[in-house]
Amino acid sequence: MRRQPIRVVLAEDGVLLREGLAGLLGRFDFEVLAAVGDGTALRRAVAEHRPELVITDIRMPPGLRDEGLRAAVELRRADPDLAVVALSQYVERSYAAELLDSGGGRRVGYLLKDRVVDVEEFVTVLRQVVAGGTVVDPQVVRQLLNRQRDPLTKLSVREREVLALVAEGRSNTSIAAHLVVTEAAVTKHVGNILAKLDLPPHEDSNRRVLAVLAYLRSS
Repeated sequence: MRRQPIRVVLAEDGVLLREGLAGLLGRFDFEVLAAVGDGTALRRAVAEHRPELVITDIRMPPGLRDEGLRAAVELRRADPDLAVVALSQYVERSYAAELLDSGGGRRVGYLLKDRVVDVEEFVTVLRQVVAGGTVVDPQVVRQLLNRQRDPLTKLSVREREVLALVAEGRSNTSIAAHLVVTEAAVTKHVGNILAKLDLPPHEDSNRRVLAVLAYLRSS
């Protein structure tokens, strides 16, 4: 049975990449409502079409700096439920932190362009974000975790490894398999991380997302 198409606005200043992504998405039950080349056009397209998902490059004209990021953050401020996936050529820590901190850290992704090589995996990530998930490229996570951050000085080496995998969107079962430990051990590590980062239980908060945001803010 065919899925209900996910309505998308795409923003990318490179014509070839923009058209290629639009064509690709159309083959996987995404409806590309508009494909634009700058932040101003992105804002207009979202206001006109009211998409479920925005896919945007971070650097776009006219300044080729953070125009895409600023547009995405503004759009999520106006509509926190708008799903956004940002694509970047490089790991840019401040950009990752600001974007992932918007909208309460839900329905957002940060991916590196040159690592989007598996089409089915890319499509899966997009659907995961639309469904409420947070996905950060593993390379972004590694570079962030390799830098000194005050809130993380309390964590052990193993707890940092677990937190990196949490930030990649992995479940406890997946983390256990990756680290070759028991799921009970992972559960204990996650509990220690949340406690050390002063993230008490709250019925309205996803503490795993808040743990990721804690080190992104301090990077």
